[in-house]
Amino acid sequence: MAWFKRKEKGIQTPTDEKKDVPKGLWYKSPTGKIVDSEELERNLWVSPEDDYHVRIGSKEYFQILFDDNEFTELDANLTSVDSLNFIDTKKYSDRLKEVTDKTKLKDAVRTAVGKSKGKDLVVSCMDFAFIGGSMGAVVGEKIARGIDYSIKHNIPFVMISKSGGARMMEAAQSLMQLAKTSAKLAQLAEAKIPYISLCTDPTTGGTTASYAMLGDINIAEPGALIGFAGPRVVKDTTGKDLPEGFQTSEFLLDHGFLDFISHRKELKNKINLYIDLILNQEVR
Repeated sequence: MAWFKRKEKGIQTPTDEKKDVPKGLWYKSPTGKIVDSEELERNLWVSPEDDYHVRIGSKEYFQILFDDNEFTELDANLTSVDSLNFIDTKKYSDRLKEVTDKTKLKDAVRTAVGKSKGKDLVVSCMDFAFIGGSMGAVVGEKIARGIDYSIKHNIPFVMISKSGGARMMEAAQSLMQLAKTSAKLAQLAEAKIPYISLCTDPTTGGTTASYAMLGDINIAEPGALIGFAGPRVVKDTTGKDLPEGFQTSEFLLDHGFLDFISHRKELKNKINLYIDLILNQEVR
């Protein structure tokens, strides 16, 4: 019966002395690939083994697009208010405070201006961490002001979308942002200033139904979910099986909804290339 008994104690560490592995040291992609977090950041948050593009926010996209990560944030202190006194499982005002404290973000979009490959660029980038990147009045206002800045200073505008759609806690006020941002983009087009729209994972709902699909050039990252309603809702509504890869960026490219798909490592070069082509400038 000695087979079932430990003859020697070996290394026995008391429970109170055992240490947990700190969180955030490793990242596991959906395909099961493990990558060191520092290596992941060096690779622009793309898993090197399977090329999976990890969801990132405005901080990381600004780092990718702006030269030396130098930029000036516009309208940084705009914040949402609970004008409708909305209550679901909790007050909207309480939820705003909680998510602001947790994410250190003021709302679901940040707008900044800086140099990209030596030329001025205005970038509005959504943050999914703030209530699922939902589009409320502040999101619409900050995008509109970013477009106004582009028009005033004759600077190309880039919109990076990552959203679950309109913010239900703001009801019709949220839906009005579709028309507001679309009207501002019409003014940008009249001024003949380039607009590049980048769809990332996920880009859905009212975001897709407005500014995300109105670019002079519409691009996406690989494997991004892009659509109005989610695949499950579409399937339940139509009662039909969906095509393989339905609502992925690759599917949309094949069906003419996108101009091209760009790997994150090529984003800065591609965006500047197409801005130069739109302006008919010498390609850098």
